[in-house]
Amino acid sequence: MQSTTPKYAWITGASRGIGLSTAQEFLSNGWHVVVLTRNTDPLQELKEAYSERLTLVSFDLLSFSKDDLPELPVDVLINNAGALINKPMADISNEDLQRIYGINVFGPFQLINLLRDQFRQDTHVINISSVGGVQGSVKFPGLTAYSSSKGALSILTECLQAEFQDTKLAFNCLALGAVQTEMLQEAFPGYDAPISPDDLSPYIFDFATTAHRVMKGKIISVSLTTP
Repeated sequence: MQSTTPKYAWITGASRGIGLSTAQEFLSNGWHVVVLTRNTDPLQELKEAYSERLTLVSFDLLSFSKDDLPELPVDVLINNAGALINKPMADISNEDLQRIYGINVFGPFQLINLLRDQFRQDTHVINISSVGGVQGSVKFPGLTAYSSSKGALSILTECLQAEFQDTKLAFNCLALGAVQTEMLQEAFPGYDAPISPDDLSPYIFDFATTAHRVMKGKIISVSLTTP
């Protein structure tokens, strides 16, 4: 009987919301999942259910090194972790900017760089951005740091594809609209989004496992509504 090589999906920020639902989707489809997150406590029940296929790593995108990363292959990397601040531009400090850009841009950049040696030949990297980070979309006061950092992540995706154009690696970006998460409530208190993380996660799974066969270096808006 021919053996099947296990597939590994790495997901950042998967202790809640979209990341958690996406991790569950990969696990339910037989994948091994590596979760990099600051808080692993909410994932303990999931770890008990998938003890052999779920690896939890306590991880801070603002400060990490190669030694923090398990020596496991990467078939899919989803840079899902994100930080948001809702403040007028005049009230945003340098510390605020460092934290937002550190988690939303610098962290993914460094993580991709450190994991390169563990990539498969056709690894698919998906950066989770926002429609607020897409040129020409509606912008909102208070979200200057967040939206501009997500715009940087979107363009980083295109730059990475150019950087690795002579390989089979694929880099794509999903610019998400309103999804009912805690982060959405920080940005738009009281707003009810039309979709939940559980609605979105099957799409992310399908995209992560198939889209790299037909597209590379693309920024795809995934949105029913933008508040």
